[in-house]
Amino acid sequence: MSVRNVMRRVRAAVARPASRRPEVARPAEVPPAPAISYSPRLDGDPDPGEVVWTWVPYEDDPRQGKDRPVLVIGRDGDRLVALALSSKDHTDRSDCMELGRGPWDREQRVSYVKLDRVLRIDPDAMRREGAVIERTRFDRVVQRLAEIQSRR
Repeated sequence: MSVRNVMRRVRAAVARPASRRPEVARPAEVPPAPAISYSPRLDGDPDPGEVVWTWVPYEDDPRQGKDRPVLVIGRDGDRLVALALSSKDHTDRSDCMELGRGPWDREQRVSYVKLDRVLRIDPDAMRREGAVIERTRFDRVVQRLAEIQSRR
């Protein structure tokens, strides 16, 4: 069963509006070329190169999830392509890398990018804008994601 079909069933089974549930795909399942770009604009709308907040489903139970920061890395049609951030250090795994601190975290904790899940998110599902990350950090994340995808 495809990720899209699973997500349709999940959406139908829960009370939250469908536009709030990001579609989740493993890097190997991502279409060959979503438009990866760095084009942040602090205009209240989420853009590639920005950390924004949205609802992200848990991996082990997509019917549940939590509001968390994500790094928007591009666009795929009318959806944003993003990677979830975490304050938990999993850099012992190859599919996680340190992003560093930023204004998206009130406590100024170090954030880590989870590269094992690529999210496609309806821009209207974004809760709030967090911050623009520097181009060098953005490029490091995109490069690392490309390395992981090439190994799968």
